[in-house]
Amino acid sequence: MSQTEVINIDYRQLYEEQIARNATLEALVSSLRKRLDAFLGKEPPMSNMRYEFMTNLQYKVKSLASLVKGFETGEKYECMKEAFNKQLAEKDREIRKLKAELADSNARNITMRENWAQVFDDIEKAHGKELDRKNRETMAMEKRALNAERQRDDAKDKLLCKTRELYGALSELDDEKGKILKLKAQINRDYENSSKPSSMSPNRKKITNNREKSGKAPGGQIGHKHHPRKWRTPTTSIDIPAPKEYADNPDYVKTGKIISKQVVNVQVRLVVTEYSTPEFRNVHTGVRVSAEFPGGLVDDVTYGGSIKALAFLLNNHCNVSIGKVSGILSELTDGELNLSTGMICGLSRQFSLKTEAEQKKAFADMLLEPVINVDFTSVRVNGKNKNVLVCATPDIVLYFAKEHKGHEGVKGTPVEDYQNIMVHDHDVTFYNYGSNHQECNDHPLRYLKGSMENEPNLKWNLLMRDLLREMIHFRKNLDPEDKRNPDEIDPGGVKALELRYDKILELANEEYDNEPPSKYNMDGFNLYERLRKYKANHLLFLHDRRVPYSNSLAERLLRVIKRKQHQVMCFRSFGGLDELCNCLGTIETQRSRGGNVYEGVRKLFDKHPNNTNKAPG
Repeated sequence: MSQTEVINIDYRQLYEEQIARNATLEALVSSLRKRLDAFLGKEPPMSNMRYEFMTNLQYKVKSLASLVKGFETGEKYECMKEAFNKQLAEKDREIRKLKAELADSNARNITMRENWAQVFDDIEKAHGKELDRKNRETMAMEKRALNAERQRDDAKDKLLCKTRELYGALSELDDEKGKILKLKAQINRDYENSSKPSSMSPNRKKITNNREKSGKAPGGQIGHKHHPRKWRTPTTSIDIPAPKEYADNPDYVKTGKIISKQVVNVQVRLVVTEYSTPEFRNVHTGVRVSAEFPGGLVDDVTYGGSIKALAFLLNNHCNVSIGKVSGILSELTDGELNLSTGMICGLSRQFSLKTEAEQKKAFADMLLEPVINVDFTSVRVNGKNKNVLVCATPDIVLYFAKEHKGHEGVKGTPVEDYQNIMVHDHDVTFYNYGSNHQECNDHPLRYLKGSMENEPNLKWNLLMRDLLREMIHFRKNLDPEDKRNPDEIDPGGVKALELRYDKILELANEEYDNEPPSKYNMDGFNLYERLRKYKANHLLFLHDRRVPYSNSLAERLLRVIKRKQHQVMCFRSFGGLDELCNCLGTIETQRSRGGNVYEGVRKLFDKHPNNTNKAPG
């Protein structure tokens, strides 16, 4: 719709409104006239108030009448038209002003649109550039992402390799830790926690004295009975004269008591017995004859049993070297007696041959013993390992030199035909012989202590060690007079101890299930398996009084062989080792029976000296 049409519509509307107002005024004037006429004809003369009202009403009527007249004559329309024209002109000015403003606004809008279009173009260009930049960045990011993915894949591969290397390193670390643990266990292994003898631990700690200190000085205590040295029959008597200051002084008189002091010494001297007899010659045959010498003497000079026994015991019982034995005897006799090393070396063979009967008797007697202790040890013979088997009872000792251990080492010994109880150190070969077996419990006690040191997180080893010690004390506290009655041991006490033994083994099983042992430290687990499998053999001493709880007897006797080996370092021949074993068996048997070892050996050497009086060739 145009602006002219808008203006015409406004004028027409104003005209119609003006006509409507005129009609309204005419109706109002007519109504007022009617009311005035009615009022004048009906109402009495007006009062002052009414007069004023009427006066005002007349003014209004005149005014309205003049107004109606103006409309009737058209003057009012002219005035209104003139006012309308003025208003229209004012409106036209306003319209022109608005048109100008509209034009300016349109121009500004156009300029603004052009500016905005330019801005939009610039923005679009910048956006395009930004998009291009973003696209380039996106492509770069994609390349970086691809590179990152490749790097990630490479890193994953490297990580996988590193993980495998880490697992391998951890496995190696565990192995090394196991090896370190094994080496520590080996380094810390001594006579208290293993089978290693105390002599092999030169830096061993001092053995503590667990007795309660009394605070008294060491030695004899006041009030105790004095134990003087034995008074001996004098071989030489020396009288000491009384001092003159006492003998010639009348102030001193004799009491009648003689004070004596003895000095005891040992003197070694040669006792040479010479046998002489005239020689005869047959004048026809030239044969020379003489009386028979006692004892079958053949050599011009024969050493008697006392010299042989002393040299033999110094060398084989006291482990003095052959050269030192010869030197000691020479010095004791002021150089009168000089034994050759060959003669001293041959004494073992002589003694072995002279004691064959004693050895056979000891062999037969041992087969009848109810319990024997047996054990093997290794020795070096001419640079190779050989073995020595000892069979012992409290009264009989036999040593056997053997090439091998096992069944080959048992052949020719009492073990092969023995039918009673054997005590040994868990050598399974012995389980094929005898009727029953007792294992040495000293070894498990030491192994349990080693397990406590190497496996401190376990509890069973401490409990088992305490229980075994309690069992041993239980056995030691039995009445020794009832040893001949094996069935007298309290069955209730033994049963309670065995039940505790089984419970500790169950605890060990649970602990090793929760923490499996390392392959480098299986000693504790192997000990548990051994105690479980050989329970009856470890606890046999609780059921039979004749059976000792350990194999200490055989182990102590084997130390004799070990000490001899330390002295000789290496035996020259297997035959020499066999002869030494025969000799040591006889010596230890005499010593165990409480006899005089020197006298016993001397008497054996004095038997038929002509048979074996020369060193072996």
